[in-house]
Amino acid sequence: MVYTDTDSESTAEFQSCNVNPSITGVGMTTFAKSDDRSLQELLRIASERALTGSEIDPKKVDSIHVGNMAAKAFNSRAGVANALASTVGTKGIAHRVENTSASGASAFLDGYDAVRSGRSETALVVGGEKMSAVDTETSTEVISRITHKQEYNQGITLPSFAGLAANRYLDKYNACRRDLAEVAVKNHANALANPYAHFNKQIHIDDVVASPVVASPLRLYDCCPVSDGAAAIILTANDKDGSIQVTACEGAIGTHAVADRSDLLRIESVRTAGKRAYTCAQISPSDIDLACIHDAFSILEWIELEELGFADSGKAWELTRKGRTDIGGDLPVNPGGGLKARGHPLGATGISQIIEIVWQLRGDLPDERTVTDPQCGLAVNVAGFGNNAICTILEAV
Repeated sequence: MVYTDTDSESTAEFQSCNVNPSITGVGMTTFAKSDDRSLQELLRIASERALTGSEIDPKKVDSIHVGNMAAKAFNSRAGVANALASTVGTKGIAHRVENTSASGASAFLDGYDAVRSGRSETALVVGGEKMSAVDTETSTEVISRITHKQEYNQGITLPSFAGLAANRYLDKYNACRRDLAEVAVKNHANALANPYAHFNKQIHIDDVVASPVVASPLRLYDCCPVSDGAAAIILTANDKDGSIQVTACEGAIGTHAVADRSDLLRIESVRTAGKRAYTCAQISPSDIDLACIHDAFSILEWIELEELGFADSGKAWELTRKGRTDIGGDLPVNPGGGLKARGHPLGATGISQIIEIVWQLRGDLPDERTVTDPQCGLAVNVAGFGNNAICTILEAV
């Protein structure tokens, strides 16, 4: 389809981008309900795996960018970036980046800008979260504070917004509840062959619609889990054989208070970040071969696909029904399982999305979860309920 921008904001400042950094190494830990290792250990393991994959001496790393939402709240830790630099043995600068559930991709944007500007020749981007260190009540409280203060005071949560959006979408566009359940079924099926995924469990539509209600019409299997895990990427200004080029990484903010938005089914930050990324990469949605979408709730997969120009408003559900977002479809979405089944350790998610695309573009995966001959992939990582978004485009070189 042709992506048309009807927003009034000028994009002139996004017409020109500098040198495109390359990804030369990636590494992850398994995402899990609970991991016995500390947050610092998870960050170290992911970082060392990325360094090994890139064959980069840690002393050659100029900067470390750590995506993490709540080390202090979950783990009573501060200075995680400095501790990691000491552990890994790098000599450059290090700092932590926090942007709620988009902390991972925000750290990636930070590292991308450092390499693109020439400040760093080699950057280590790593994100992680150890959410199991606190009980469910505490974790829920920490995440609830992502919302606008007034909404928080009224007891409105992220699942509440997702439930309202799902109800509105199904009613407005006459979409079927079972089609929405198919989003979760698809992503669980994709995670079956992903050894890093939180869930390696096949589910069916009836399982989704029969699971406990979280925020009607959304049920437990429509929602991502609370996870532990870390993911890391090496970015460099120097191309090498087998590297993947980052042709765009752009961010945008949206209206913070969801009640102030003109349409619950529009996520301004996703649309604007996508628009900026397409402009920077000089491509359109039709050039994308696979997408990693921030499906913290199943309804977000549809809304974000529409905001990114992959479907007209109210039409994304048809992509699911027709199998077009399956691994064998013409636009595979969340081939690694997405947040729904790969898991959602807040600071690691955005980086794990990019790693999935790297693996797909390199052809590093088993046949059962390999997209056919991909050349270009897109990832979008969202903060809160669209308060902020980061969109990244990668291309095989």
